[in-house]
Amino acid sequence: MTNIDETIKEIKTQCRLTMNGAVSAAMRERGIVYKLNFGVEYPRIKTIARQYAPDHGLASALWKSGIRELQIMAGLLQPAETMLPEIASIWIDDITNCELAEMTSMNLLCRLPYAPSEALRWIASDDEMQQYCGYLTVARLLGRGTQYNESAMHELIDQSLCAALSEAVWPRQGATTVLKELAAQSPTQSRAVMAAVNAYAAHGKPLWEELRTQLRYAAAQ
Repeated sequence: MTNIDETIKEIKTQCRLTMNGAVSAAMRERGIVYKLNFGVEYPRIKTIARQYAPDHGLASALWKSGIRELQIMAGLLQPAETMLPEIASIWIDDITNCELAEMTSMNLLCRLPYAPSEALRWIASDDEMQQYCGYLTVARLLGRGTQYNESAMHELIDQSLCAALSEAVWPRQGATTVLKELAAQSPTQSRAVMAAVNAYAAHGKPLWEELRTQLRYAAAQ
């Protein structure tokens, strides 16, 4: 047994000690499905992860396990500087539920040095969960001060509006998060976003008024 195998066995044991079947069952009912789910709460997952040094080999093995707690921990233990774009794409291809998308975007994807450009590529994917990862990552990057040039910003706003007014649940939620982040950044940015939103008024989109209300509230904060 290798050191990584021993570490994973140790981590699984710690997860079993605080497993919560009720939480796991509730998640399955909501459609959040994993190969195995111990139902361990996120603060406990972080506490376990802090016992181990970030390591690409360990993070890869954790991710490949398909176990909820281990996959979330993989995002915490994967060094951003050793995560190649092609590997990041493989991880994103493996994401099939909203929780893992949110956790991985928060803990890892937004830290990747190439995230600003790659996230735009994920948004353009035909896969809805990849789009969700892309929007969540962009929202976090914007919140951390990442700047896009004028052309990229116009495209981002246009793509986000299309997704926010669509029937695709996860892209819509992610895109709305991006637009709210943009609207809250500055009065100038808020006006640009609202002008783009208002341009869609004539399209008769049922979600338009709800989106406009959310963005006005975000801009006022």
